[in-house]
Amino acid sequence: MSVTGLSLFAIEGIPLINDGDDVSAIIAQALSLPGQKPQDGDVLVLAQKIVSKAEGRAVHLDTVEPSPEAHELAAEVDKDPRVIELILAESRQVIRKKPGVIIVEHRLGYVLANAGIDRSNVQSDKDWVLLLPIDPDGSAERIRQSLQKHFRIDIGVIIADSVGRAWRLGTTGIALGSAGVVALDNLRGQPDLFGRELEVSEHAVGDAVAAAAEILMGEAAEAAPAVIVRGLGAGHSEQSAAELLRPADEDLFR
Repeated sequence: MSVTGLSLFAIEGIPLINDGDDVSAIIAQALSLPGQKPQDGDVLVLAQKIVSKAEGRAVHLDTVEPSPEAHELAAEVDKDPRVIELILAESRQVIRKKPGVIIVEHRLGYVLANAGIDRSNVQSDKDWVLLLPIDPDGSAERIRQSLQKHFRIDIGVIIADSVGRAWRLGTTGIALGSAGVVALDNLRGQPDLFGRELEVSEHAVGDAVAAAAEILMGEAAEAAPAVIVRGLGAGHSEQSAAELLRPADEDLFR
């Protein structure tokens, strides 16, 4: 894919999202405000938190009964056993652990800390936590279909979350779910600047777009959970964010 320029803007007018809210309808209403109307080929990047909240993925820790395994692991990593119970329920396996840190393979295949479970910007009550959506790709596709029908344009949707990375400090945005966007651009076979054929190059477009949007979204009290990315020419790809997962037989980092 060839892109000559991108512009990004945070969507204004989005209220706090609650369980059962229609995210598509709320986004459509906000995009109908002056100066925010989407254009054909735009990409809508949504913070994972608003999708999870709308889909009822908030859990109060008082409702969680830790298993003996959760109690044992919680003692090892110095974390709330109720949170550990949720982490284990959301994970395929524990990859790394030490006091204060637990890295797992999430049931969706992502390798990340705490199975993506978060307490920030969930509720004022600190005992509420938020889990990742059940099916982020499916959520992205449903939102995409609704917005395309409403505005009668082609549009892409990315559901983004911020994660840490091995060997690098800080967090950056990745695409947990996507629809209508080239998530992974395979450049193999194309010539480089000097005509040499590329053999292994693949561009994680979905993650790059999510990371750019998260600069506007922020990590604290910015309250900017939705960003329009213009210039990518999205709306037609059949790929999903699952394309970005490295196959287990190629993973040399665990």
